[in-house]
Amino acid sequence: MVYRLPEPLPWDALAAPLAAAEDALARLDQLLATSPIRHGWCTRTDFADGCASLALQGDLVLLEDLVLHDAGRDRHAPSQELTRAHAVLRTRRRIAAAEPGWAISPTGLAALSEDPDGTGDQDAVPVPATPPIDGADGEGDLADVDDAFSAALADIDALIARSRRLLADAGPVREKSPLVYDPAWGATDRLAAWRHAVADTRILPPVLAATIAYDAWADLEPLQHRAWLGSLLAADLLRARDKARHHLPVLASALRRVPRDRWLTRDPSSRWLTFLGAVTAGAEQGMRDHDRWMLARQVLQAKVRGRRANSSLPRLIDLVLARPLVSTTTIADELGVTPRAAQTLVAELGLRELTGRGRYRAWGIL
Repeated sequence: MVYRLPEPLPWDALAAPLAAAEDALARLDQLLATSPIRHGWCTRTDFADGCASLALQGDLVLLEDLVLHDAGRDRHAPSQELTRAHAVLRTRRRIAAAEPGWAISPTGLAALSEDPDGTGDQDAVPVPATPPIDGADGEGDLADVDDAFSAALADIDALIARSRRLLADAGPVREKSPLVYDPAWGATDRLAAWRHAVADTRILPPVLAATIAYDAWADLEPLQHRAWLGSLLAADLLRARDKARHHLPVLASALRRVPRDRWLTRDPSSRWLTFLGAVTAGAEQGMRDHDRWMLARQVLQAKVRGRRANSSLPRLIDLVLARPLVSTTTIADELGVTPRAAQTLVAELGLRELTGRGRYRAWGIL
């Protein structure tokens, strides 16, 4: 399996789209560098990119379902597509939290290849060296608790610690079924070919290098059932090349705007032009979204001006800007209020109801 770059590169066709994509991405990154809602922008686009990654594979996942599933507030049993979208979301967060270039490094590729759920180390349960004793876990002093009750708690803690230690020693056992995975796929050789293709782009402009990295991943398919990882690796390459210092580009959301038939061509130059156009459109849409959310923030802040210092409304504004949508239970959990108080806060801010339902409603800013 080899991915070969055309010789010579079609610079006449690539120059103008490449310059437009580089400029749009740089302007978006500079806008986010000093933005007060950068964290909210990144969080909201993470969810959108997770849904878009599945949409590129022909699967539909509702943004509302992904947000509720991530918060542990599912309205129904999660589907396989929803579980995969959540894996994309967790992988994206893991890459964004790591050092730029970690995902495309041998260490990062090995970790992502062995972690199909995208959980990483951030979801691992720490194993204490010794079972916790009374008052030693930082949750409060148990000195005043009945001795029998304290002993029972200590026994439970010791049992949990032993169970965690056994699970940690055993490690996850994930057998790949031959009905789902091809034993002769040759993932090692395909990954080596992809890394070689990426290495050949070191002297090329960052956005063109990311374009080739994504196209090579789609062509080689190094990991089975992980086609969505290509856009995340290309985004991390842009961070490693200092083209996106303040955000992880949402390439899947950008690519979703491109008609699918434009990817069916065999000519790699045409696919590159399609990718560059998608990057430009995605960055411009990101700037429009940022401006719209900033305006919404100013409007909401004007509504809470003059409120008492301990009001929960300012915190609700921050929460709404950081989530595509929020439910009553989400607001209650995050702000530490009752569900009824959460509904009152929503009414005071005048948030828009997004589901159109009478029950299990959710509010947000479009």
